[in-house]
Amino acid sequence: MADQPQSGDKAPAFTATVAGGDYEDGDTISLADLKGRKVVLYFYPKDDTPGCTKQACELRDAWTEIGKRAAIFGVSIDPVKKHRKFIDKYGLPFPLISDEDKAIVEAYGVWVEKSMYGRKYWGTERTTFVIDEKGKIAAVFPKVKPTEHVAQLLAVL
Repeated sequence: MADQPQSGDKAPAFTATVAGGDYEDGDTISLADLKGRKVVLYFYPKDDTPGCTKQACELRDAWTEIGKRAAIFGVSIDPVKKHRKFIDKYGLPFPLISDEDKAIVEAYGVWVEKSMYGRKYWGTERTTFVIDEKGKIAAVFPKVKPTEHVAQLLAVL
């Protein structure tokens, strides 16, 4: 697994399928397509779970403000079809990237060993990266708390 990129590092390139926002389900998006724009990549464990839903809905509710400042993409290992259900269920205005092969979560160092009730397993750590217009990491928010996420983003965008 790669180390997590830090502020000032070049953001790891990626190409993946996306659903929602201005994209058709299954369209391909790459970081290179977004050059010249500020980008928020927020990594989350799983669609339609309590913490992930809270985080997505907080971003949805602040969309008018955040969407003016940056392009936002949620990233999880869920398939596009599951993303579509999540987007529709909660009226999410931003796209979700499907990273089923785990290439992006690994490149950004957020595919980590976790532990719950003494059981160890691998999963996505809830982490957000803000990428500047030149493709460099401007800010990293590791282990984001869903209810604090919007305030953290607004402070740096």
